Amino acid sequence: MEIAQLGEFGLIDRLTKDLDIKNTSTMRGVGDDCAVLHYPDTEVLVTTDLLMEGVHFDLTYIDLKHLGYKSAMVNISDVFAMNGTPRQITVSLALSKRFTVEDMEQFYDGLRLACEKWGIDIVGGDTTSSYTGLAISITCIGEARKDDIVYRSGAKPTDLVCVSGDLGAAYMGLQLLEREKSVYYGQIDDLRKKIAQAKSAGDDARVKALNAQLSSLSSFQPDFTGKEYLLQRQLQTEARGDIIQRLREAGIRPTAMMDVSDGLSSELRHICKQSGVGCRIFEKELPIDYQTAVMAEEMNMNVTTCALNGGEDYELVFTVPIGDLDKVRDLDDVHLIGHITEAKFGHILVTRDGQEFELKAQGWNPLSGERKAE
Repeated sequence: MEIAQLGEFGLIDRLTKDLDIKNTSTMRGVGDDCAVLHYPDTEVLVTTDLLMEGVHFDLTYIDLKHLGYKSAMVNISDVFAMNGTPRQITVSLALSKRFTVEDMEQFYDGLRLACEKWGIDIVGGDTTSSYTGLAISITCIGEARKDDIVYRSGAKPTDLVCVSGDLGAAYMGLQLLEREKSVYYGQIDDLRKKIAQAKSAGDDARVKALNAQLSSLSSFQPDFTGKEYLLQRQLQTEARGDIIQRLREAGIRPTAMMDVSDGLSSELRHICKQSGVGCRIFEKELPIDYQTAVMAEEMNMNVTTCALNGGEDYELVFTVPIGDLDKVRDLDDVHLIGHITEAKFGHILVTRDGQEFELKAQGWNPLSGERKAE
């Protein structure tokens, strides 16, 4: 069904008609000019992300349900990174005419799955037309007690540097998808050239055979056996609220924290800059999955560089007082990778053989679309 058949309000009604309110702070959700929220005794956290087709996602290899899920999770992750609890999101979409009502239902299916996982209410948004593809803007609203909020600016010398999960897998998943996309379009271009040559030669039988090959490419399925984890990390982003819960249960309050969206090295330098400190990170302690290492070798890439600068891991990097060392060591899926130093000692990566290098921020630069050293 074309979206124009329903119109803006008809589409909103169809996508949100059976949303249930989960949080007491949500007084009124979708249906009025504004959502009504009530937070009497806590601080309100607000974060927003704008995702553009062709810059942040490619519909060649991500379906709309996964895109909806990922779009919500990257926002939810920001609230967890402040040690908060996400409560509501708003969703705004700019759509070109190639998208149908059914497409948007798939997108909202993904959104709902992400929100249901963390008990979040969808309370509003907007839709408009687009001449350049799909644009997604999501705002997530959360809450936290004033004393519980963790900023980037609280790291102190001798604090321990920790990271959750593993690093570099999402980036390697992207490289894998981009490689297969290049192969796919390369085959199409090659066949089209051969068809043009056959037409010029008047070889109708060859034209027919080549067109049949071209049509069969529509069902092209790369073999991703043994690389499933890399695809999952790229296409099914998970916000690490489980790590926040474990920290709270263990009685650990991080002194500084960020989520790893643009690359570990970039996030660490942000923490150091805001806190006025330096850091010392050990290469041998970086958590890297086996599939990530294999894929990096296959693509002739340095796996440490991928882990430090790849981005889109959405793991949590945080600092804790050295007195919490034993508590941190007992936490599942949390890794101690270094410590905070005085600013004069800089940002140092200690390699496996003991050499020391300045930790460069070469992660994603959203305004250039290129990975750039700072």
